[in-house]
Amino acid sequence: MPYLELLAGGVWWTVGAGVLDSGTGTVVLAAGLGITGSLFMAVRRRHGSGAPLPPGGRARLLRLVAVAVVLGALVVGSLTFLNSGELAVPAVCVLVGAVLVALSSQLDQRSVLAVGAALMVLGAVGALLALNSAGLLYPQGVVGLGAGISLWTAAGYRTGLLAELRGRVER
Repeated sequence: MPYLELLAGGVWWTVGAGVLDSGTGTVVLAAGLGITGSLFMAVRRRHGSGAPLPPGGRARLLRLVAVAVVLGALVVGSLTFLNSGELAVPAVCVLVGAVLVALSSQLDQRSVLAVGAALMVLGAVGALLALNSAGLLYPQGVVGLGAGISLWTAAGYRTGLLAELRGRVER
């Protein structure tokens, strides 16, 4: 699961960096992909392939991901059709947060519940910003970059990378 959080964080970071101008956007995107790769390698070095999911967990995880992808595509398509495309990214962020909240009971991890709730709040705030501003910087940029950072932080916390980093800083 931490690998899924890391990769999802990279995807959200890419979504957020996509609205920045070409020079800044390229640098921000490259930094985010570098962070994703570095975190992925650090988790792999520390935990290998990770702990197996509980019985039936893989099927439930795949089912929830499939439902989220289908619902996300429907939401994006519907909002674009209704000329409210600026709400698409915040709405998908809320959807991803709801999936993480549903997964938290299976994984028995409070950090997954916390990041799911944070993504739901971030999506709601992004929707409010989209309705009160012009352009995609707030609804897509802030929501995408914020969701990426939230997912990376949750993965770092769950795998002990943040505790290790804190120990290195205190030395």
